[in-house]
Amino acid sequence: LLVINPTYFGIAGDLREIVRTAHNYEIPVLVDEAHGVHIHFHEELPISAMQAGADMAATSVHKLGGSLTQTSILNVREGLVDVDRVKTVMSMLTTTSTSYIFLASLDMARQHLALNGHLLTEQAMKLANIARDRINDIPRIYCVGKEILGKPATFAMDPTKLLIHVRDLGITGWEVENWLRAKYNIEVEMSDLYNILCFVTAGDTEESIQTLVNALRDLSVEFAHVQAEEKPTISLPNIPILSTTPREAFYAPTETIPLAEAAGRVITEFIMVYPPGIPIFLPGEVISEENIAYIQENIRVGLPVQGPEDETLKTIKVVKRQTAISG
Repeated sequence: LLVINPTYFGIAGDLREIVRTAHNYEIPVLVDEAHGVHIHFHEELPISAMQAGADMAATSVHKLGGSLTQTSILNVREGLVDVDRVKTVMSMLTTTSTSYIFLASLDMARQHLALNGHLLTEQAMKLANIARDRINDIPRIYCVGKEILGKPATFAMDPTKLLIHVRDLGITGWEVENWLRAKYNIEVEMSDLYNILCFVTAGDTEESIQTLVNALRDLSVEFAHVQAEEKPTISLPNIPILSTTPREAFYAPTETIPLAEAAGRVITEFIMVYPPGIPIFLPGEVISEENIAYIQENIRVGLPVQGPEDETLKTIKVVKRQTAISG
């Protein structure tokens, strides 16, 4: 069972209960902990994967733990998972020319977190809560807080992730991201149709937090005149039907056709809005009109749709249709 804990937006389910239920059926649990290296070090954050009893956890130390980019750790618990088997598979997929610079950076980050993780996380949480309160005083802008907890999908949250809702300004999160970059030299973590996402870390100060708040206050004033205009709306499409495995589709004979005419065909490429990188299509899935409309609407409002060889997304690659042999 693969679980994300926490999500990119800092939201977590009841991981301990998920692990317990899976283990009742002797199903191992692998946790994608890409954005949760710090949660182990503070009792007010969502429970970490290994604390919850998970069998494996891929933890991206480089994202929020201070190690060099592309360094991460795979935590493994002996039991439902064969550690020796994991080592064998890892040796098949990783380089034989290990970078000791990378390993050293991981070790230094590990030591720093072990000694100072609670203090660093506490500082970041305090700054994030200050930012959240100040942002929520700004008209037409809302920063998500603990009020969303208590539902099945929102058991816990990481307050250092500032999910800032900007839909009531009448502009997209993508437009806000570009505005902040151009006007204030602020680089947000990501944006989507309705939101921007900002991370608060121990590297932040009250001054940097106030810069963000001031920028959002100016944003609210500048776009006050568009608040009554029609807000952009995109409905998430249904998950496409998988016609064949991604591998079979990827290696199948292909042809390039216009995206607008691709309904009913089997795609051989990935298509996603990145970040966060959740696929709209995987190779092997059947393209629907609903999905085409979703892609085109994302492109229209300026969101970063990526993946295909044709970066304009006017065309995509699909499995080539076989012509019947006439006798």
